[in-house]
Amino acid sequence: MAQGIPGGAQGAPSPVGPGTSAPAGQGTSVPVGQGASVPVPGTQGGQGATPQAQDAAAQDAVRPAEQQAQVTEGAHTPVKTPLTLAQLVERARRSDARVEEAEAELHRLQALQRQAHWAWFPKFETVVGFGGPTPEAHNDGLGGPPTTEATLEGDWNFGTLGVTFRAEVNALLPIYTFGKLSALAKAGDQGPIIGAALRERARDEAGFQAAQAFYSYQLARSGLAQIESVGKQLDDAGKRINDMLQEQSEQVSKSDTYKVNFFRQVVAAQRSVAEQGRVLALAAIRLLAGAQADESLEIAAVDLPLEEDYTPPTLEKTLAVADQRRPELTAIQAGIAAREQEVLIRERSYYPDLGIIGFARYAYTTNATPQRTPFAYDPYNDRSVGIGLAARGTFDIPVKNAQLAQARAELDKLKAQQRLLQSAIHLEVTKVHSDLLSALARAKAYSDAEKNARRWATAAYAAFDLGTGDTRELMDSFQALAQASTEKSKGWFDVRVGIAALNRVTGTPPAGP
Repeated sequence: MAQGIPGGAQGAPSPVGPGTSAPAGQGTSVPVGQGASVPVPGTQGGQGATPQAQDAAAQDAVRPAEQQAQVTEGAHTPVKTPLTLAQLVERARRSDARVEEAEAELHRLQALQRQAHWAWFPKFETVVGFGGPTPEAHNDGLGGPPTTEATLEGDWNFGTLGVTFRAEVNALLPIYTFGKLSALAKAGDQGPIIGAALRERARDEAGFQAAQAFYSYQLARSGLAQIESVGKQLDDAGKRINDMLQEQSEQVSKSDTYKVNFFRQVVAAQRSVAEQGRVLALAAIRLLAGAQADESLEIAAVDLPLEEDYTPPTLEKTLAVADQRRPELTAIQAGIAAREQEVLIRERSYYPDLGIIGFARYAYTTNATPQRTPFAYDPYNDRSVGIGLAARGTFDIPVKNAQLAQARAELDKLKAQQRLLQSAIHLEVTKVHSDLLSALARAKAYSDAEKNARRWATAAYAAFDLGTGDTRELMDSFQALAQASTEKSKGWFDVRVGIAALNRVTGTPPAGP
């Protein structure tokens, strides 16, 4: 199962999702190492561009048209576009180390497939030798008596010493194996299917974690933006309280200053947490994207709330899609098919292999007379070749019985694992589907709660500014707004993660936002 990538605000679940890109009209991106925003407790997701990006946009707006044209015409360095979710997922699915490992395993299984299809090819057992010295051996070439004294054995007279060269080749071409070769080829064909499924699982895992890191960054980004907004409101409230204290207003007291300072410190602590989440999310993004150490990444800004109304598919439809598309189910089904062919091979191993056998031998010795009659034995010089029909097999019946029982047991084991895997996938899909429904309901509820809290805070601040409200009401509204904004961001974060998780557990290819 996928592990969450650290990032985002504390307590926020890890994000998941197919490749998505920034919504139309959002060109803001946050360079690594700059003040990017990230959601945190007491924050609201979906904020606009950071102050740095707004300043840059303002400068571009007032730049003279001639200068704009010069910059456009004279620029040789390509403009670096922000990294969208779709691009990040694609990079992770292509360059993640787990995907490379699965790719190597697929190549190994493809090689085994080729090996299985070439199992019929004869093995040319070849022996080549060269050595010496050899004693002299001469006769009339017809198997007659020795013609030289040194050819006689039993003494130390070896005559003219020589060397010998020998070569021998044997091969068997199977022509009928009672189905063993066909079964081996069918079993080999399942290997690439298994390898491709495992590679797809690794790609899905990498893409899922890329989406987790991307949405963790968006959660932290929007949190930092909201923290800045809350901090500004607290600064305004504190300044107003100080002014009223100097005017000796009975509406405020010194304790109100302490309350404001307390909330300022809380916001400062939350800013630290959000910044840590942003840094961790960026580190995860760089790792999953396979970014080089000197490569700078800009992450596209995306609002966590969905722009359009989203209705998850029914649980029944989700389970049906998972049964059809999960790569693990494809892999284990191919494994069962391969095991069935192995059982068939073990069952046919009791029968011999029928084939065409051939051999060729050549021997030459420099100091021996070649014999010109086939009735004369000549170990020194030989030129012979032959071909015929042969049957090859072994009679180790007890060993074959044990191997067949083992193959059948492995097949039964794999079928049990298939049933267990399917049950586990159904349970996983049910949980992810339920979590998505719950997150969607929470996100919508907290979106409405945040709207009401914002109206409350606006009314409380206006009443306080007019002198008709007290600081307790103001601080309570600020606290309610912070909590609602936090839960809203986390809720939509969970929705984004849940959509991506649902795509992963159903084996659905990544899609755009």
